Amino acid sequence: MEGVGVGGGRRITVSPRPCSGRRILAKKRHCHSGGVDGFVNSVKKLQRREISSKRDRGFSMSDAQERFRNIRLQEEYDTHDPKDPSAAVLPFLGKRSKIVEIVATRDIVFALAESGVCAAFCRETNQIICFLNVSPVEVIRSLFYNKNNDSLITVSVYASDHYSSLTCRSIGIEYIRRGQPDAAFPLFESESLKWPGFVEFDNVNAKVLTYSAQDSIYKVFDLKNYTMLYSISDKNVQEIKISPGIMLLIFSKASSHVPLKILSIEDGTVLKSFNHLLYRNKKVDFIEQFNEKLLVKQENENLQILDVRTFELTEVSRSEFMTPSAFIFLYENQLFLTFRNRTVAVWNFRGELVTSFEDHLLWNPDCNTNNIYITNDQDLIISYCKADSDDSFSEGNVGSINISNILTGKCLAKITASNSFPLEKECSCAGNCWGSGCNSRNRKRVPKIRSTVAEALEDITALYYDEERNEIYTGNGRGLVHVWSN
Repeated sequence: MEGVGVGGGRRITVSPRPCSGRRILAKKRHCHSGGVDGFVNSVKKLQRREISSKRDRGFSMSDAQERFRNIRLQEEYDTHDPKDPSAAVLPFLGKRSKIVEIVATRDIVFALAESGVCAAFCRETNQIICFLNVSPVEVIRSLFYNKNNDSLITVSVYASDHYSSLTCRSIGIEYIRRGQPDAAFPLFESESLKWPGFVEFDNVNAKVLTYSAQDSIYKVFDLKNYTMLYSISDKNVQEIKISPGIMLLIFSKASSHVPLKILSIEDGTVLKSFNHLLYRNKKVDFIEQFNEKLLVKQENENLQILDVRTFELTEVSRSEFMTPSAFIFLYENQLFLTFRNRTVAVWNFRGELVTSFEDHLLWNPDCNTNNIYITNDQDLIISYCKADSDDSFSEGNVGSINISNILTGKCLAKITASNSFPLEKECSCAGNCWGSGCNSRNRKRVPKIRSTVAEALEDITALYYDEERNEIYTGNGRGLVHVWSN
């Protein structure tokens, strides 16, 4: 569901991630781990991204290499400024906090810190526009850009109920550009989104799924205008998975099978009901739906790929396919990515390994997909990776940003501490001026970058690629946002 930054729906815990479609869970005061018999997020999935795009817009490999040629550190933004007037109002600005999510649209970059503070920066002026927190006690946990109405949805929690209830608001991008975050209006006020309830935004189908645990009711809303379309009330539903045009309902499992239903996502009509046989006394690692393909994996068993139209079953040996920590589904390519132990692999639905990546060792062993972006055309993956051991500039916590082709596994470009020094900002006086004393109208503004390239590549905690501007934005553990551009 939206690739790391692209089209679809995604699931994350309330301690957020980054970017397009996603599920946000309400939580207890302490973190909740998993569901009944490992059914819900049993593989510790931080996210599952499913991406949709148009097939005819793909770039060739040479085009992609050209796009990222000579990319350099260009700007630095700081979400922590104790001198800012907002610091007196927002207590969370009192200390530095790592960036956990970045979203960008046109000329605005949104950076969300783990503390719950969300700042909006203007790429034209390179100044902060405003903070999106409209209350000193609001802790923003996640962001979602709604392309259907050019707005940003914030999902927040509050200390008054131990951060256990989700509050959603929508604000038009134009209001943010004017510095008016209080122009936001509330969403889903009728829903009790307390733990273990959730809200899930799905770009592919333009739908919102909410779950009110208090009364065990799922509701589906239109993402264009937030009107409720229908509800599902069944206490036996353990989980719902969304695919283009359909929803998979997973019910409480019996001793030897799990009941499943496939619904039309437009009106909730039941399209198919069936039972899928399971091995007795074996934990279910995951059940995933991808168009007409159902993926089922139990502990220490083979991966099963079931075509729900024909009930043809394909099995992949457990030695070849081991349970991943996260999935990314690529709808147009009929492929899916798996993430396990810092490595990425591409599979088809015949159970065949399509691609292994030659130079794409992820930085985070637990697959922090905050640091991964899939382009809309599903041709490139951009990730924060382990730097080469022979890079003398990359020591300690310094990594690299790797851009690889998804279908071939080739590394097309790499941003490292040794090849991405900031470009010198020059004036047009042909060397006949003295730095800041230059009076040329053509003199470019020198960016305020306090970090070295190595420091900017250290401890990256969030990554986003703006495809329109061809810029990469990264956030780090010190609350800084860096702009990489050519």
